[in-house]
Amino acid sequence: MRDDDADRLLADLVHRRGPALVGYAHLLCGDRAAAQDVVQDALVRVFGRLRRGFTPDSAEAYVRRAVLTVFLDERRSSARFDRVRHVVATPDEAAAPGESDDRLDLRRALDVLGRQHRAAVVLRYYDDLTVPEVAARLGVAVGTAKRYLHDALRLLEDELGPLDADDEVTPVVARRAPAGPRPGRDLDPSPRARPQTGPQTSPPARPDGGAR
Repeated sequence: MRDDDADRLLADLVHRRGPALVGYAHLLCGDRAAAQDVVQDALVRVFGRLRRGFTPDSAEAYVRRAVLTVFLDERRSSARFDRVRHVVATPDEAAAPGESDDRLDLRRALDVLGRQHRAAVVLRYYDDLTVPEVAARLGVAVGTAKRYLHDALRLLEDELGPLDADDEVTPVVARRAPAGPRPGRDLDPSPRARPQTGPQTSPPARPDGGAR
């Protein structure tokens, strides 16, 4: 692809899909200014390397992936910021024009999630990816992705109330050990640990009448 073709494609993508890309990044970041920066970095990453066969649709898919990568790459600096977030906290963000109260509540609820958990939720329920696909995007094991989603849904329910069940995530819920004896502790098959349940016999009496 020639430079002028890439420039036209970039301009067209930003014109047509710029707001949607910023909205997607906003779900991840929770801050519109940060979302704009993430999208800008993602565009530079994608269009800094020209690819053959680029189309508006494929370019947007590349940029969305790059948005997630940029967001996750900033994890360490964000962790440092999280320790002092309360010092520079700002009032709750006002709803954008035309934004429903439910959508604003969702954005605020997402703010309680950590970076990986938030990314997992956006990939699963916004991008509609399967749990294995979420795991692949995040570069983690499927079980780890399930745990992220399970923990995130519990936190979101605290903020939003009961949520619809997710059949791909619910298996992680059943990890609590059943009530009753704990194998290896309360039950020990060795003879020395078995309680005597039969009748107890007294030691035989000594000939002199005393106890042995």
